[in-house]
Amino acid sequence: MFSAFKAARRLHEMLWYLADAQARTFDPDSSHRAIQLRNTIEQAVGGELPDLLSLDIQELHSQVRSTLMEVSEEVRASYFATGGDHLDSALKPGADLMGKNLRSRRLCGANLRGAYLIAADLRDSDLSGADLLGADLRDAWLERTDLSKAMYLTQPQLNAARGSRATLLPSDLEVPSHWHDG
Repeated sequence: MFSAFKAARRLHEMLWYLADAQARTFDPDSSHRAIQLRNTIEQAVGGELPDLLSLDIQELHSQVRSTLMEVSEEVRASYFATGGDHLDSALKPGADLMGKNLRSRRLCGANLRGAYLIAADLRDSDLSGADLLGADLRDAWLERTDLSKAMYLTQPQLNAARGSRATLLPSDLEVPSHWHDG
């Protein structure tokens, strides 16, 4: 039973990210791949226990990862279409940005996948199209930050951060109860 729970949890996480990717992609092929992967996962989760346990989750994870990265690249590229080379080289996947002052910055299209943003100051910044998959936002300052179009942002990431009701969030996420009104 514990193996089934662990597998189902990973599969539900993949579903969350695939839904986000499918909603954002402009490419019909990427959308179709996301739909196919979602259907495969939904069948596994809704099927019989032996089928769930026999599923090659690593292979499925690899396919989901590839699709998410492809969509991320596509969406982030659309934010560079204006010709503004506005991102510095420190803003990259897995970057150590702990405690960094990124306040009032236009970080549109940044690839912050897996970045350490612990206690980073992101107040008044725009993260539209930024890839935040796996980014560590513990104690990050998000007051008045525009996260409404950030990619792969999750409720646990928000719950670990500091923000306010003036922070713009995607419609499927909620303002954490500990965020203040200011």
